[in-house]
Amino acid sequence: MAVTPILPTESSSKRTARHVLSVILRDPLSFISTVIIVLFMFMAIFSYQIAPYPEEGEGKTHASNTLLPPSAEHWFGADKLGRDILSRVIMGSRPALIIPIGVVLFAVLIGAPLGALAGYKGGWLDEVIMRITDLFLAFPSLLLAMAIASALGRGLDKAALALIISWWPWYTRIARGVTLSLKERYFVEAAQAMGVSDTVIIFRHILPNTISPILVQATVDLGTVILAMGGLAFLGLGTQPPSPDWGLMVSDGRTYILDQWWIATFPGIAIFVVVLAFNLLGDTLRDIFDPRQYK
Repeated sequence: MAVTPILPTESSSKRTARHVLSVILRDPLSFISTVIIVLFMFMAIFSYQIAPYPEEGEGKTHASNTLLPPSAEHWFGADKLGRDILSRVIMGSRPALIIPIGVVLFAVLIGAPLGALAGYKGGWLDEVIMRITDLFLAFPSLLLAMAIASALGRGLDKAALALIISWWPWYTRIARGVTLSLKERYFVEAAQAMGVSDTVIIFRHILPNTISPILVQATVDLGTVILAMGGLAFLGLGTQPPSPDWGLMVSDGRTYILDQWWIATFPGIAIFVVVLAFNLLGDTLRDIFDPRQYK
């Protein structure tokens, strides 16, 4: 007698999506954080069209505007090279948002399959994968990323690679924990009885059921990775001048903080708002996808 695997149907997926949307719309903080994230993503995609001075945003200097305070012409003022700070904040949203999304995506694509493989196969393979994972997790993620970025050299691409290397183990542990629970379920046993290969079971039956906890973790991690990218740029290990970057702008303005406060303040506010928005949205998703359902 054939047993149909118990998997989320299309209708249940639609119901889940509607439930998530309804919760976000009902919760003011979640709604505001979602709007903020959408606005910043729109700004990142169309930054060149939105920025009032896109050439200055990309790094073109304007000596006559050096250290101008906020005004009607330059809402956020100008930096030490006369560049419009509003334009550079807008242009800097692209590396600040799009690169961290890529970092988290690659970390998930590396870590989740490894965790599912370790949890499903067990034995020596589980031991090898998890001991390597524990080795990476023994160091704070940002400290490990700083060490890797220093070894690879300066640059945005190298900083992104350093963060991917230091972030994938978190998703390995999450996927392994969920897989240990799922592999004892009837739909997995039924698939095994029907002779379905381990690869198909892992990628078609197990990994799709790890999406909820991984999505919650990824949403929170986006804010953390944005902060980490800004920290690496602040230390000179990320984006290099004259390219716009929020962390680099904060670093450039730290020596002027007492007199020309606007140079570091506005990019710092941008980092704070985006990170807070992702954290609030992640908390909402955590409440929706209650981890107790996986016990």
